[in-house]
Amino acid sequence: MSARSEPGGPVPELVTLHVWRTSRAALPRVLTRMAAHPPRLRRLPGVRFGKLLGTGSGTGFGPGDADLTRWAALLVWDSPAAAAGFDTTPVGRSWARVARASARLDLRPLTSRGEWSGRRPFGDPPGGRVDGPVLALTRARLRPARAVTFWRAVPPVAAALHAAPGLLARFGVGEAPLGWQGTVSVWRDAADLVAFAYRHPEHRAAIARTPTEGWYAEELFARFEVRDVVGDRSVLGWSGADGVGTKGHA
Repeated sequence: MSARSEPGGPVPELVTLHVWRTSRAALPRVLTRMAAHPPRLRRLPGVRFGKLLGTGSGTGFGPGDADLTRWAALLVWDSPAAAAGFDTTPVGRSWARVARASARLDLRPLTSRGEWSGRRPFGDPPGGRVDGPVLALTRARLRPARAVTFWRAVPPVAAALHAAPGLLARFGVGEAPLGWQGTVSVWRDAADLVAFAYRHPEHRAAIARTPTEGWYAEELFARFEVRDVVGDRSVLGWSGADGVGTKGHA
C-alpha cells in the first residue's frame, strides 16, 4: 500500500498536473471518462492522491464559466519513476485518444494549508526559496447557502488577476460544475505571486471577507515549484515566453 500524505506525513517529491484540450464533438466520450475514471486514477500504481477536474476561465466560477473542451488531472506520486509511466496506463491512453492537444506540469510542493476531501495530499512542505516559475493552487468546497455571495465577489478579483504582472497562465478547476472549485495560476516567480496575493486591493479584500462570510466548508491553498512544462502550453493559456525557468515546451 502506498504511503499517504496525512498531517505530518511525507511531502511528495512529485505532483503532476495533466491538462487535455478536446473537441466539443468528443464531449460524450469525455463525460464518460469523467464518470468512470476517478477510482481508476486513484488505483494507479504509485498514486497517493488523484483528482479528475473540469476547468473554466476562472472569471466567475458560476455555471457559465465551464470550459467543456479542457479537462485536467492532478496526481500525487510516490516517486518520479512511478509518474513516468502515466501515459502508458489505461487511463493515460484513454485521455490521449480524445485529446487534440495536451500539457503536463511537473511540480514540487513548497507550502500547503488546508484539506482536500478530508486529506492533506501534499503533506507539510517546509517552504523555501526557488528561482523561476511557481504555481498556486486554490481549492474549496462552497457552503451552498453562501455560494451566491461568493460568486458575486469573484469578478473583481478575477479581473485584477488577468492583468497582474508576472502571470503566465491561469484557469479555474473543479470536481463538479457547482460548489467544488478552485484556481490554478502560474507565475514568473514567487515575488510576483506574493505581490498579487497580499498587496493587490481586490484580492486583499476577498481574503479579509473569507472568515466573516464563511464561504467554504473545506479549503486548501498550496504553492509549488514548477520544475518542468511538457507539451503544448497553449492548452494552459500560457502567455509567457517559452522556456522561462522550465525545460520542456512546445
